[in-house]
Amino acid sequence: MRILISADMEGATGVTWTDDVVPGTEQWQRFRRLFTKDVNATIEGLHAGGASDVLVNEAHSAQRNLLLEDLDVRARMLTGRHKPLSMMEGIDSGVDGVVFLGYHAGAGCDGVLSHTYLPNQITGVWLDGVPASEGRLNAALAAEYGVPVLLVSGDDKTCEDARDYAPGAALVAVKEAVSRYAAICTPPQRTAAALTEAAERGMKTAGRGKPETRAHRIEVEFDASHLAQATAVVPTVEQTGVRRVGFDAPDMTEAMKAFKVVTAIADGAVQGKYG
Repeated sequence: MRILISADMEGATGVTWTDDVVPGTEQWQRFRRLFTKDVNATIEGLHAGGASDVLVNEAHSAQRNLLLEDLDVRARMLTGRHKPLSMMEGIDSGVDGVVFLGYHAGAGCDGVLSHTYLPNQITGVWLDGVPASEGRLNAALAAEYGVPVLLVSGDDKTCEDARDYAPGAALVAVKEAVSRYAAICTPPQRTAAALTEAAERGMKTAGRGKPETRAHRIEVEFDASHLAQATAVVPTVEQTGVRRVGFDAPDMTEAMKAFKVVTAIADGAVQGKYG
């Protein structure tokens, strides 16, 4: 069986604040190693559960964080930006399951480094009227290809969220959120064992099902009115409030492509400290 790992960094073992995940910092260099260890522990469990091929898609920031030289030799790694499906690139390649590794809670929610795509300009995202984290958005995209979510890891808030959007997935909380920048962390030796066990268990639910293709609506709320104004110039995107926009799409693939455009424009419209 072929498995995709969508690997984000905010929910990795030990990560609790900005410098842990910002490329170029001393802390980032340290947590790149722990992040890679989380990935390797997961690969170990997937293979123990019957995986024959594992593709790791880097899904954090510039998407050049994992250490290829330390990656489990049984896996392959998709690294770098400007991938059509971003965090979920590879979901359309015939995989039999996907792992959301190192994920986090959504914008406006409790959780370590909680956000949705942009670090702080987005205060909320809704998918078909339901508050949506990156995990929920990505799970809807996986469903469109008939791909089950096998495992979700991150802090305890991430796991609470996943119980709703991926009820059949194995869950691993590598830390307990205290605030957006603090957590009670479990040592890497223990999180590695937990990830391996959960990945092996999650493989029991692997196997493509019937694709779920339908229309979707995404709404995005920003922390400033000019970001809503800037993104509303995109065809199909309408400003529905002072700081809010929304758009409809015929399927989740198109919805996520439009969402990428909206977030890219909003990010480019930020002006210094005032946002």
